[in-house]
Amino acid sequence: MTRVYDILAQVFLNEGIETCFSLLGDANMNWATRLADGGCKMIYVRHEHCAVAAAMAYARKTETVGVATTTCGPGLTQVITALPAAVRASLPLVIFAGEPPLGRGWYNQGGIDQCAMIKTTGADYHALHDVGRMPTQVRDAFVQARREKRPVVLGVPFDLQDQIWDGPSTLPLPSSSMLPAVGPIPPHPDDIARAAERLASAKRIVVMAGLGAINATAEAKTLAAKLDGLLATTLPARGLFVDDPFNIGVAGGFSTDIARKLLGEADVVVAVGCRLALHNADGGKLFGNAHVIQIDIDPIIQSQGRTAAQSHIRADATLGLEALLDAVDDRPPLWRSDELAQAIANTAADATPRQPEQGVHDPRDVVEAIESAFPQDWELVNSSGHCSYYFAHMPSRPYSHFLTIREFGAIGNGIPFSMGVAAARPGSTVALFDGDGSVMMHIQEIETMLRHGLNIVICVLNDGAYGSEIHKLRAEGLSDAGAVFGRIDIAAIARGFGATGHRVDDLNDLTGLVSEMSGVTLLDFPISDKIASPVMQRAHPPKGTH
Repeated sequence: MTRVYDILAQVFLNEGIETCFSLLGDANMNWATRLADGGCKMIYVRHEHCAVAAAMAYARKTETVGVATTTCGPGLTQVITALPAAVRASLPLVIFAGEPPLGRGWYNQGGIDQCAMIKTTGADYHALHDVGRMPTQVRDAFVQARREKRPVVLGVPFDLQDQIWDGPSTLPLPSSSMLPAVGPIPPHPDDIARAAERLASAKRIVVMAGLGAINATAEAKTLAAKLDGLLATTLPARGLFVDDPFNIGVAGGFSTDIARKLLGEADVVVAVGCRLALHNADGGKLFGNAHVIQIDIDPIIQSQGRTAAQSHIRADATLGLEALLDAVDDRPPLWRSDELAQAIANTAADATPRQPEQGVHDPRDVVEAIESAFPQDWELVNSSGHCSYYFAHMPSRPYSHFLTIREFGAIGNGIPFSMGVAAARPGSTVALFDGDGSVMMHIQEIETMLRHGLNIVICVLNDGAYGSEIHKLRAEGLSDAGAVFGRIDIAAIARGFGATGHRVDDLNDLTGLVSEMSGVTLLDFPISDKIASPVMQRAHPPKGTH
């Protein structure tokens, strides 16, 4: 007999879902089993948070809806940290969560308001309590996730899932057929004319691209060249202009020393497809003297408590840039020069003096060694935490092969993000860059990687502590004891799961290790705990030096 969970699985398959990240329980296991029977690739994780975080990375890499599933009650409460990050990163997800049975007077995993809990994260929640409407409600959840670019959680009581299906034999049309078929938004001529006038009087221009401009990189590069300007990106879009000699890299708290200098000289910044978040402008300190012209389909004035842009062009990134290109004149190269290109290429991202320590590496040396040794076609994943600054500055790695999701500031996401990328890029090798504190939060997922045959190299910068916290505590003149744990043998833990694990004491060994890698490998790099990133140094100078 066909059960309700059979039909619900068919609706998901009708949406074209190919991969689902899952942890089974009473309220989702029948549905998930039928989804697998229908040909969906299931990645069975060891922690519910990892299911949702992996779906986030999968959604970013595939530019489609990520799907995850947990059981009700404690299964759903485990994902509360992942959901705000997905909301803030505008990642479309549909999460099948289940609900306690409606037909029981008491259920030990019930008693919580799942809807209220989920909505506090910024995600939406649909309680599916009418069996006949469930297929349409599932489809509508996909429509909403695609349109609003945020997670939608489905709560389906598992006693209703088990009922015999007596509804229609046809499935609802998939969400892809329900979205409006509209063309890109062209700019208004008056907006272009005002922007062109502003640019004509500017002396130093930077064209800055965000995720909304990933399909308009050629136009952005051409505009910058025509205006004698420089190129930059937001952190999530890092690597978009990796091959351009006048690309100054990330604009934000992660900006290099030379990028900070050059952005400080800009009098106009053309921000294309950028949210203009607080970190993007480093709280207003990065390009505070510049007039910001925003090109976006949803332009804004204020962002995260500050005035973000002074002029606006409501348009698709490509059409907006093309219109500007037609409206501005060529400028002679005054800011651009061979000398500036050389300075951009050869100036270290972080000029803090090196102070060698016995038995540990400088994190900058580790990143340089990895940049040299790792193949160019590997998919790279940068996690959060103190160490993420260093990995953001790998000069040859393009956006297409580099994932950064840092919204909500939570560590512990690196391992599930790497699994999501591995599922989105089957056959590729994924390299995760993370700190020891973050890796230890979900190290159990090494078993998941092995079981599913994922090719992942985990690179751990091991300072034996929570890196951000020790530097903040020391700057405050307080004891760092609560954030120091010692350098455990993480490579041995990986070997205990059946993976390959190496402690890398000599960076010259890295090339040889890479040539021997297959499957899941963990590389443990002992690093100094005394080196603070420039971000940390600026935000937390020693007390008394403010």
